[in-house]
Amino acid sequence: MTFQGAFTALVTPFKNGEIDQDAYRELIEWQIEQGINGLVPCGTTGEAATMTHDEQGEVIRICVEQAKGRVPVIAGAGSNNTKEAVNLTQLAKQAGADATLQITPYYNKPTPAGLLAHFKALSAEASMPFILYNVPGRTGLNALPETVAMIANEVPDVVGIKEATANLIQCSDVIEQCPEGFVIFSGDDFTVLPLMSIGGHGVISVVSNIAPKMMSDMCAAFKAGDIAKAKELHYKMQPLNRAMFMETNPIPVKTSLGMMGKLEASFRLPIVPLMSDNEIKLKTVLKENGII
Repeated sequence: MTFQGAFTALVTPFKNGEIDQDAYRELIEWQIEQGINGLVPCGTTGEAATMTHDEQGEVIRICVEQAKGRVPVIAGAGSNNTKEAVNLTQLAKQAGADATLQITPYYNKPTPAGLLAHFKALSAEASMPFILYNVPGRTGLNALPETVAMIANEVPDVVGIKEATANLIQCSDVIEQCPEGFVIFSGDDFTVLPLMSIGGHGVISVVSNIAPKMMSDMCAAFKAGDIAKAKELHYKMQPLNRAMFMETNPIPVKTSLGMMGKLEASFRLPIVPLMSDNEIKLKTVLKENGII
């Protein structure tokens, strides 16, 4: 499987507090029809933090089953507990995921040596391709380029990174210091095009839940050398990007999908529905940009 282009960090539809399998399958099918390059179940956007392990395994299995090998599936399977991350990774592997997305352990803030030991343990006990996920805003830990390069060189299963710092200097240093072919995805929808311009491979995106064709078209245009089209789509998506982060992700994007009739905008605590004032603003942006 090729890890490049636009991958959607899928929301998880809920109904009556349970996973809405029908809505999830329909969302996945629509994403593939719209030209998305890959799918990422059970990430932050998918509310994995509020799921049981069995539920995560089910969501990954449904995604792999529905994708039918048409696009790669990178399953969220990370934890701040290495043993738990191993168990989740084994579930993802059993479900048939092509790779897993592994967040740097949050809250306990390991040292670089601790990060290396974490990924070595994952590789030893549940070997498969891993995409490291660096998102300091949620973890309290920034995996610096020299640390990422050390892990990439010493743990061959670590084949790439989702960089959610929006720091192009740091991203450039990662590309410079890591082995040739190491994949770097943007984890920040605002900076996908700039990251690709310095050697990035694509994005694991929130906004592509509601605009998969626009995001995949932008990545494809850049790859084809049509910089004018890529730039046009970049700026066309910026109002949507801003709207998707007017409150904590995934509140706005899931609310948007509800407005589009794709699913019920249902959340699990401690995530709560969008504030009424922001709902009005969101609807306006979606209408102005032809989403609803």
